[in-house]
Amino acid sequence: MNVLIFSVTAGYGHIAAAQAVSLALTARGAHVVTVDLYEHVSPTVQRMIGSGYTLASKYTPRIYRTCYRQAEIHGRQTFLFALINRINVRGLENIRHLIAETSPDLIVCTHIFAAQLIDLLKQRGMLAIPAIGIVTDYTLHPFWETVPAIEHLVIASELLAHAALKRGLDAERLLPFGIPIHPKFKQAVSREDATAQLGLDPAKPTILLMGGSMGYSNSQKIIVQLAKTGLPLQILAVCGRNQKQFQRLTQMKPSLNGIYQLFVYGFAENVEILMSAADCLITKPGGLTVSEALAKKLPMFLTDPIPGHEERNAEFLVNNGVSLRLTKTFGADEAVYQFFHNFGRAQALPAMMQSLSPYNAADQLADFIMNTVNGKTEVRFQSKTDPNKILDINE
Repeated sequence: MNVLIFSVTAGYGHIAAAQAVSLALTARGAHVVTVDLYEHVSPTVQRMIGSGYTLASKYTPRIYRTCYRQAEIHGRQTFLFALINRINVRGLENIRHLIAETSPDLIVCTHIFAAQLIDLLKQRGMLAIPAIGIVTDYTLHPFWETVPAIEHLVIASELLAHAALKRGLDAERLLPFGIPIHPKFKQAVSREDATAQLGLDPAKPTILLMGGSMGYSNSQKIIVQLAKTGLPLQILAVCGRNQKQFQRLTQMKPSLNGIYQLFVYGFAENVEILMSAADCLITKPGGLTVSEALAKKLPMFLTDPIPGHEERNAEFLVNNGVSLRLTKTFGADEAVYQFFHNFGRAQALPAMMQSLSPYNAADQLADFIMNTVNGKTEVRFQSKTDPNKILDINE
């Protein structure tokens, strides 16, 4: 069995989800090819999309938020939809030739732009291979309602089904498996073992601080705030690929002696161990990062969301009781102080995470793909909620 996965370099989450699906399929004997769609459409476009996303979300967040909201409301009528559609039309032949060369039995798209191009091929009768889209956030991004030829969509939670149906998606297309994550986040690692691997003191409260793959969050400000808690903290700060932030935090370490210990990491390959060692996580709410934390049942405090999709992630997670959001009037120091002095909350947050944990998402999707290609599956969306257990608010 051959599976072709299309991703797009616009943040790390889409690539990580593709890798997770690839690993799960490979473990089942499938041959998987993963490519960046726009690398084969136009390297110039590939660079523009990657750098454009980074620059717009980081340096012009208000404009980015406005464009995202307009796309949510107006969909096909927006300039962004027209622009991506024009780019994709020009890339149809290149992608059709790539598909012919790889000869896949099924196609997976981890980004809406890739799904839009595959949808065009299918609607024009140039492709008859089944395709699955993966929504890599706890929301439904703009334009997923515009790809009717994509047979199935993986959504982050069953709780998003209502939002998907409101957007006009058929229930039969929905696969509420969760966002696929790397299998290493399924492995149980005790806090004692994790702290030993990292050379930490298991008796001290430990905070993991993450800013995404690009190190977006204002880690310096958060670290200064945490000094006000009066707690003997161990802070594990992951800077991603942000070298300037890595250098700044490293330079801060001497000034923190006697207050708490700061451990600074660049792009960490052992995030699952860092999460296992931590008592809680302060992070921007990227779809993959929060999914990994949910799988680890690691309480989260959310900060500095990228406008649009990450703001929607924060809304979903806070509204469902599995995280708290830091604000100007509720800073990291207050959140951490209250967390370590409120035993009930410290127990309740991991318990609430159980129902949203995507730890098995990649395996479920891989099994579904194998069965689909082998003609063994006819899936319909079925809610796991027992209607007899729905609360009657009038009782």
